[in-house]
Amino acid sequence: MQEMKANRILCLDIGDKRIGVAVSDPLGMTAQGLDTIIRHHFKEDCRKIRAILEEYSVEKIVIGLPLNQEGQEGPQAKKIRYFVEGFEKELKQAGLEVKIEWWDESLSSREAEAILLEADLSRKKRRKVIDKMAAVLILQRYLDHHS
Repeated sequence: MQEMKANRILCLDIGDKRIGVAVSDPLGMTAQGLDTIIRHHFKEDCRKIRAILEEYSVEKIVIGLPLNQEGQEGPQAKKIRYFVEGFEKELKQAGLEVKIEWWDESLSSREAEAILLEADLSRKKRRKVIDKMAAVLILQRYLDHHS
């Protein structure tokens, strides 16, 4: 019996200090929180994301893009686009081709915080997992929309 190759979707919730990471199951139905990358240096951040891409056989990356209430991109969205442009160059240099899609992440961090508050997590514990939880919410919305 031949092993089925998993083509998973990775989601990144990119912030100034942390990157929340979630991945889909092999069938693309559910999102699971993977990690929170503490940002230190651009090249190091890219290396960590690339390792995840390879480990999980990722075919697509969904990037959470914060839009304001009018649906426009603000300063944070521009920072994220700049990071992703650099990351795409890193991927090309490494000979990796992964499709990137943008997804509106509006309110995902607030929603993640509400869920974590309801779960009665301490502020310290919430801070450790909120970005990962936001990535899960973004990816699950994306998967639900495309199913």
